[in-house]
Amino acid sequence: MAPHPPISSHPAFHGLTPERILEAVETALGSACTNLCRPCNSYINRVYELADNEGNGLIAKFYRPGRWSPQMILEEHDFLRQLADEEIPVVAPLPLRPRGTIGQCGPISFAVFPKRGGRSVDEFNEEQWLGVGRLLGRMHMVGARNRAAHRQHLHPAVTTAAQVAYIQKSGLVPGDLLSPYTRAAEKLIAAITPLFEGLETIRIHGDCHTGNLLYRPGASFLLIDFDDMVIGPPVQDLWMLLPGRLEDASLEAELLIEGYETFRFFARSTLRLIEPLRAMRFIHYSAWCAHQVVEDGATAVVPDFGSTTYWRAEIDDLNDQLQRIEQGNRPAGNLW
Repeated sequence: MAPHPPISSHPAFHGLTPERILEAVETALGSACTNLCRPCNSYINRVYELADNEGNGLIAKFYRPGRWSPQMILEEHDFLRQLADEEIPVVAPLPLRPRGTIGQCGPISFAVFPKRGGRSVDEFNEEQWLGVGRLLGRMHMVGARNRAAHRQHLHPAVTTAAQVAYIQKSGLVPGDLLSPYTRAAEKLIAAITPLFEGLETIRIHGDCHTGNLLYRPGASFLLIDFDDMVIGPPVQDLWMLLPGRLEDASLEAELLIEGYETFRFFARSTLRLIEPLRAMRFIHYSAWCAHQVVEDGATAVVPDFGSTTYWRAEIDDLNDQLQRIEQGNRPAGNLW
């Protein structure tokens, strides 16, 4: 997801030398690898490109301790396997010894995936919008079949409230701005929570933006990075793909929904959740940055993160977003 690796690492990652990585993966796969052990960009986990002796590319993902329980990782893997069984273009983990898809390297859980190529697309054409919509519709058909008992529920009173509490306790908000930030966040949560009551919630990707869709000429888009899989409303997997706010991207939204409804009904009334979900994303991102500082001692994501300027801008953004939500801006046309 991120363009550069972090400045410093979680302490548990310090022992991940190329020798330990290769030994762990070879033992888990029951086959030898070449000497290739190339770090890939990742803030949260540690990810490495490897290759087996037959030249097949592999991606080994070492999960950051404390972020996901073994049950949560298994639910991600189960979802990926179910999607792959339906020939939906995702990358499912490889089976490992002695059983399952989760390996262990000391305190660190890991998984191994076949390497798949592709590139990001900045702007979709009409057929690509339809294709992405079909992909999401198919994914959500599978996502609706089962639950994931250990995954978070995307809800302002649950996930967002927990993120605000984490930010408050992190010590990263200047003292004079802690109360204004908390008030802005809590007002927003109180305002949008009723909008989430009684909604259909299913297993979704949860972090579905263009960086997690790989384009392969002559083939379908490939959907990657299910780390943030949650139980939530399907619209969460659509809105971050749009090139702007709904009133400015109604054509793209229509195409996305048209493709989606080839396989699954989409409740257009849930488009009203886009701006609330955007506000929740603001808080999510600040909490994500805070985790990097607390766990790593530094963050290279936002150069001024934690500064007075940063938090004042966040307070203004939350207040502006609340005002937009309360005004109830509607898109052009007949999206709902």
